Amino acid sequence: MSNTRVLHGFHAVTARLSRLPDSVLELYVSRERHDPRMNELLKLAAQHKIKLIPADASRLDGLTGQRSHQGVAAVIDANKTFMALEDVLEDISGPPLLLILDGITDPHNLGACLRVADAMGVHAVIAPKDKSVGINATVSKVACGAAEVMPYIVVTNLARTLRDIKDAGIWVAGTDMDTKTDLYHFDQTGPLAWVMGAEGEGMRRLTREHCDVLVSIPMFGTVESLNVSVASGICLSESRRQRVLQAEAKR
Repeated sequence: MSNTRVLHGFHAVTARLSRLPDSVLELYVSRERHDPRMNELLKLAAQHKIKLIPADASRLDGLTGQRSHQGVAAVIDANKTFMALEDVLEDISGPPLLLILDGITDPHNLGACLRVADAMGVHAVIAPKDKSVGINATVSKVACGAAEVMPYIVVTNLARTLRDIKDAGIWVAGTDMDTKTDLYHFDQTGPLAWVMGAEGEGMRRLTREHCDVLVSIPMFGTVESLNVSVASGICLSESRRQRVLQAEAKR
């Protein structure tokens, strides 16, 4: 069954052309843009023989819902982004680092989480099918290309997936403001999956019960909570810092 969606903006479209060119069905480009950035995109599209459709501003606005498309939009086959957790784990060299998002419904938050996950070398982002926003054009735009390169695994049963992750020898850590184990005194150099819940509601009860450990993020200012993408960035950055120091110590 056909499952298409529209990407827009240079980051998202260029990343898709670079990593999954056979998933790009049509590429719409502004008739008015003839700058170097557009020329590079057209050159990349020609290399992969992508169907090119010159379009005016009104057509691009209609395709993208009048979002900031920068004069470029691509219709893609969304089915070609599917990847199973087993596929990711088989290809990992070194300790896995995963990010699990429970109940993230804001596309801007998901896009930011994907962007920081890519920056910190996360191997895959996992989310439940229900009560999650999923990848859409806004997510791709906010992620600035990360949505096209970061393995994003949608699962029907998050609790069962957490059990599978633990069976694979990966420690599952959730975040909680009231726990005594804090981020900076928690060993993150081994196989690890961070679980992040939605701001306000946090993780669902069953998700929380499947965590091996709950970790707090020390707060040194006056704010009492963090946006999920900010919290993800802080935790993943500390994980990466510890891993870098461990690798240097072994040299």
